[in-house]
Amino acid sequence: MDATIDRGGRLDERELGAWRGLLRAHSQLTRALDAELASEHGLSLSSYEVLLFLADAPDGRVRMAELAASVLLSRSGLTRLADRLEASGLIRRERCPSDLRGAHAVITAAGRQLFGAARGTHLAGVRRRFLDRYSEAELATLGGLWERLEPGDDGRAC
Repeated sequence: MDATIDRGGRLDERELGAWRGLLRAHSQLTRALDAELASEHGLSLSSYEVLLFLADAPDGRVRMAELAASVLLSRSGLTRLADRLEASGLIRRERCPSDLRGAHAVITAAGRQLFGAARGTHLAGVRRRFLDRYSEAELATLGGLWERLEPGDDGRAC
C-alpha cells in the first residue's frame, strides 16, 4: 500500500479514475444490455436475472427471500418484479410447505422458453460489449481483481 495516499481524505486522481471508471462501465454495460433485451424480447435485465436464477435452480424454484438477495433487489422490489413476471405467465409463486410465511418463485414453461431465447441475446451482448475487448490474460486479471472484492463466486452462468 502506498504510504503517501491519505486514506482519510479525498480520493486522488488515480483512485477517482479507477472508481469512476468502474461505475461508468457498469452503468453503460447494464443500460446497453437492458436495452437489447427489452428491444428483442420485451424483457428487462432484472427480469432476465430472475429467470436465470430460476432456470438454473433445482426444479426451477427458489425461495423469494433467497432470490431477492441473489438479484440484488429489496424484497419489495422483487415482489413488484415477480408480480409483473407472474402476470406475464413467466413465473408462478407457490407457498413453501415447510414455512407458511415463505413462498417460492417457480419458472414456467413460457418463462423457460423466453429465457432460452433471451440468453443468446444477453451472452452475445456481454461478449461484444465486454469480453471481446480484452485478451485472455486481461480477463484472468480482471477476474482475480473482482474476486478480491467479494470472494466466493456463485458459479452461476450468464
